[in-house]
Amino acid sequence: MNTSTSQPRHFGFLLIPGYALMSAASAVEPLRAANLLGRAGHYRMSFVNAEGGWAPTSVAACGFQTVPMAEIEADFDILFVVAGGDPLSFRDPRVSAWLRRAARAGTPLGGISGGAAILAAAGVMSQRRYTVHWLHLDEMRETYPDALVERRLFVIDRDRYTCAGGMAPLDMMHALITADHGIELARSVSDWLIHTGIRQAEAPQQLDPVQRYDVHHPALAAMIQLISSHIADPITLSDLATLCGVSARQLVRLSRQHLGETPMSFYRKVRMAKAAEMLNQTSMSIETVAVATGFTNRSHFSRMFKQQFGKGPAALRRAV
Repeated sequence: MNTSTSQPRHFGFLLIPGYALMSAASAVEPLRAANLLGRAGHYRMSFVNAEGGWAPTSVAACGFQTVPMAEIEADFDILFVVAGGDPLSFRDPRVSAWLRRAARAGTPLGGISGGAAILAAAGVMSQRRYTVHWLHLDEMRETYPDALVERRLFVIDRDRYTCAGGMAPLDMMHALITADHGIELARSVSDWLIHTGIRQAEAPQQLDPVQRYDVHHPALAAMIQLISSHIADPITLSDLATLCGVSARQLVRLSRQHLGETPMSFYRKVRMAKAAEMLNQTSMSIETVAVATGFTNRSHFSRMFKQQFGKGPAALRRAV
């Protein structure tokens, strides 16, 4: 554990074009607050990117002045990669090579929001558990079938520190400050930032489906949970009713009463919404998206998609 008389921990932030302001701020503000409230320089921060200079965030007027990678040694206590947008399509051999050199030198690495995708592409996440923003989870699992990707708020696995982005860095930094300087300083930082609802690593990245649809009947809640977890391998109305402990007729009645439609109509909408999300946010092929949302062929998928959204998946992707 560090003390006020020890050397400050040096955290580096490699900023990938398209990174989000919220993710970056949620990572660096707790460290600034720890320095202020601890009345000591507990943490030193450096901002890096491939070219150096001004690195704008997703809000173009905001950003960080950075040092070029070539001019700094990656001898950080932790080097975080901060990425947003479409991190799986990002390709820069200089970044990958620099991260591999850092890993070989024993530098602990972290990923914020889409940062883990950049680390995975560099080949430095083998045999490590990690997480990434939920928008990229499906494509990550498709691209790296052997990866140990988890749907968690943040994951700390030995010398790898990853979180889902957004507000999740606040929770991960709380854990790091606690490990470095104790719970009292970490609590003071959280109070200072009015972040009183500190979440644990295993907290969900998204609102629970039952809360999202505001349902309270246990059979209907079970149905929504089953539907949400069976996108790629759809189950029948009969199976849903059996697993929810009611008759098919009763499940239909409950669904119409509380959701305004039948279970299977609701199921289709959930699958189509997932498909639209994947088409918008990933570079997966239309055929892969179709399979991932439970369709056996592209033509059937395209018909159902057009029926739901008024345009086919190819047209939606062109518009995006």
